[in-house]
Amino acid sequence: MAQVLEFKLPDLGEGLTEAEIVRWLVEVGDVVAVDQPVVEVETAKAMVEVPCPYGGVVTARFGEEGMELPVGAPLITVAVGAPASGSSMEAVEVPDPQGATAAASSQGSGNVLVGYGTSEAPARRRRVRPDRPAPTSMPPAPAPAEPRDGRARTAEQADGPVAVISPLVRRLARENGLDLRELTGSGPDGLILRADVEYALRAAAVQGRTTTAAPAPHPRVAAQPTVSTAPAAVSAGTRVPLKGVRGAVADKLSRSRREIPDATCWVDADATELMRARTAMNAAGGPKISLLALLARICTAALARFPELNSFVDQEAREIVRLDHVHLGFAAQTERGLVVPVVRDAQARDTEGLNAEFARLTESARTGTLTPGDLTGGTFTLNNYGVFGVDGSTPIINHPEAAMLGVGRIIPKPWVHGGELAVRQVVQLSLTFDHRVCDGGTAGGFLRYVADCVEQPAVLLRTL
Repeated sequence: MAQVLEFKLPDLGEGLTEAEIVRWLVEVGDVVAVDQPVVEVETAKAMVEVPCPYGGVVTARFGEEGMELPVGAPLITVAVGAPASGSSMEAVEVPDPQGATAAASSQGSGNVLVGYGTSEAPARRRRVRPDRPAPTSMPPAPAPAEPRDGRARTAEQADGPVAVISPLVRRLARENGLDLRELTGSGPDGLILRADVEYALRAAAVQGRTTTAAPAPHPRVAAQPTVSTAPAAVSAGTRVPLKGVRGAVADKLSRSRREIPDATCWVDADATELMRARTAMNAAGGPKISLLALLARICTAALARFPELNSFVDQEAREIVRLDHVHLGFAAQTERGLVVPVVRDAQARDTEGLNAEFARLTESARTGTLTPGDLTGGTFTLNNYGVFGVDGSTPIINHPEAAMLGVGRIIPKPWVHGGELAVRQVVQLSLTFDHRVCDGGTAGGFLRYVADCVEQPAVLLRTL
């Protein structure tokens, strides 16, 4: 009989604690090779394929498409090789808690996630004997022993530990006054998932009652009920869960508003000469230079003059940390929502280099293949909201950065040029900045320099 190894959802990094199954790439009974992707998952950062560190036959899958699994929950089991000599039962290898991201024994590779980088050697593992045989076929969707709408479980169940791993699930229940002891989880071994909590909350709303009114099974210290800000008619309308990319954006923007005292200044600029310069560049042959690449080059030159805006605030140390590298993020709207890919070391790239990297990241964003490494570590953000046909905006800073430059649409407008009224290509530029890192004079100087470069691109020659 083959040895059955269990592969759990690895730690995906960047503080992520769960992922949603988007698409299974293997079926029960399929033969998989070492490092073959077995499932596509969506995290709050990106869509990624998870490779299995074992080679063998898939004996079980855990979770259906659309289900969220916490880090450490079983993904699949794989039958590999032969069992250890002298053993009369199957052995299941489970990752060491401190090495959950490296998933391999002698049959494994040590790789965790395609494109993420892994340690050279696999993590240490320990061998345990299971209390029950490992599943050898696709387990049916577990049927809850009772409705998940908040009805009380037995006293014996209520006294036991709550089967919850994800802190996000606990927070969701706590904020809505839901007692997790009253739920039956649909995950492996009764694990309570976010979907279970959301199901219970929806059921309570439909029945016209609040979950905070449910009597506690024991005289415990009750959490303070959360006052709902939803309209009275909670059963009306459509509820869309804040999860995945949308949830990550909501959390980050909310944190930015809470922590950063931001201010915005703006200016109109005559972009006619910049547009002519771009036309001349593209007429010379070679890859077409985008307007975003030109604006990015202007940004890096401005940050060299005003480094205060390429920084962040360390609140615990009460220090402003000024950075010597510019990792330039740019806002991109995709089918999955707003993402901010990051161009690494933008200060060391010329306009053509910036243009090539923008093209690569934009294509990855369009196809949904950005990795967490492409989406993190930004130090300054360039936001071209002019593509939506609007002139101005007061954007929210991408926490923990200190500033964001916004660019509106470029349109013909009446403009005084050379002492005469003329029709020129005009753009509105706005700078939202963290008032803790600098005063208005620095922010105004940065924005004025950017506007001068837009109006007279030859100004950049001084820094080339």
